[in-house]
Amino acid sequence: MAPLHVSDTVAVVGAGTMGTGIAQIAAAAGHSVLLYDTWPDAVDRSLTALEKTLERVVARGKMTPEERLALLARITPCGELAALKTARLVVEAIVESLEIKRKLFADVEELVDDEAVLATNTSSISITAIGSGLQRPERLVGMHFFNPVPLMALVEIISGVATDPRVADMAYERAAAWGKSPVYARSTPGFIVNRVARPFYAEALRLLQEGAAEPETLDALMREAGGFRMGPFELMDLIGHDVNFAVTRSVFEAYYYDPRFTPSLIQQELVEAGFLGRKSGRGFFRYDEAERPQPQTASDVDAPSSIVAHGDLGLLAPLVELLASKGIDIGRASDETGGGWLELDGRVAVAMTDGRSATERMATELKKPLVLVDLARDLAQATRIGLTPADQATESDRDLAVGLFQQLDKAVSVISDVPGMLVMRTVCMLANEAADAVNQGVCDAESVDTAMRKGVNYPLGPMEWARRIGLGYVVGVLSNLATGYGEDRYRVSPLLRRLLFAGAGPR
Repeated sequence: MAPLHVSDTVAVVGAGTMGTGIAQIAAAAGHSVLLYDTWPDAVDRSLTALEKTLERVVARGKMTPEERLALLARITPCGELAALKTARLVVEAIVESLEIKRKLFADVEELVDDEAVLATNTSSISITAIGSGLQRPERLVGMHFFNPVPLMALVEIISGVATDPRVADMAYERAAAWGKSPVYARSTPGFIVNRVARPFYAEALRLLQEGAAEPETLDALMREAGGFRMGPFELMDLIGHDVNFAVTRSVFEAYYYDPRFTPSLIQQELVEAGFLGRKSGRGFFRYDEAERPQPQTASDVDAPSSIVAHGDLGLLAPLVELLASKGIDIGRASDETGGGWLELDGRVAVAMTDGRSATERMATELKKPLVLVDLARDLAQATRIGLTPADQATESDRDLAVGLFQQLDKAVSVISDVPGMLVMRTVCMLANEAADAVNQGVCDAESVDTAMRKGVNYPLGPMEWARRIGLGYVVGVLSNLATGYGEDRYRVSPLLRRLLFAGAGPR
């Protein structure tokens, strides 16, 4: 099979948002592009919208007027499917229906040359299933772009059971030539991103169901402590709850009702109520109101007068440097036994969450008022910190911990005492799901990190984040969650255990 070149014609079937974006980047790379839709008006609307989009690009100085005209000239609208017969690569971006996609590719296969590559932009349907109706299923590959296509770097290159590896390589090479960051994946439910991303939504929904905090507070913690571009609730509102819930449910069903992917009853209620998010004017937030609710932020309190470090502070160690930068002295306990924690005013303990509740740890471990700290991507850069006090701690105990972080100019959100808190358990579950995807041969560790950074803008890849936290710590958090909840949802990926015991990072 001959390689694909820029001189080869690319056909795009489907002139919606995704198809228009794919046509744009292929034409920008120099290909002649054939754009077809079963609705002729859709192609006209697509090109009209693209002309306006490129006008704005020119206005921003990102493209010359001549380049704009040349790009548009390389896209030819087609009124009949037969017009695509000269294409060497046909990319489908139509409705997510197995039957409709099968029919389309069967028709296309009869038109194009034997050397033509067929690609589907499906986000959820099995590549194997789509290709099963073809005479030559080996030339079908998934090219899953992300919206908006011109801006999002990731393309998942997905192989079905019958896909020829050379075809996947050609698709990978073309995506790279179009300025994208492609990754290889095997055709399994959710591929990489839609599978690995499930805990980002699921753990936040679980905390909401358990009354940990309101959506605006949980969102603020994920953004300002976790470093995510958007919080889970505002992102679900943006995606649309009908879409997000449907993806979660399809992954849940496809994995034979694995509890790790259990959909949320809260989100189901929103869908049933028609509160779909931004597009309906109401989801977790109302979009017909001028102001959004603000996150819960602790009022200003006095800082502790003395701070003593006990043991290895681990993830809290950067706190010592931050306090020192403010001229605040920290004592060191002579007794170095036990886990790392800070003692405030000789009576309150502050420690990093490890997947157990503060109430359990105070009763079984520290035997003194305890306040737990949630994970932050970068403790120095974080503008907000999450804290949770044990049920046995008093308000004044809690305020000592709040004052500790307020003197570092950080907003503090106090949430209810749920095991693992929010950022920590979400990141550990993302790492766990990423490790399972690698362990099951869906992709390699580098690809899963690239996919989550480039496809959904995570601040770090899940496997990289697990290494930064420490594989032992991640396994400990997950094990404690599994014990505390008594659910298979939090079972530890065999790969995480293997990497931990091997003492090596993923290869």
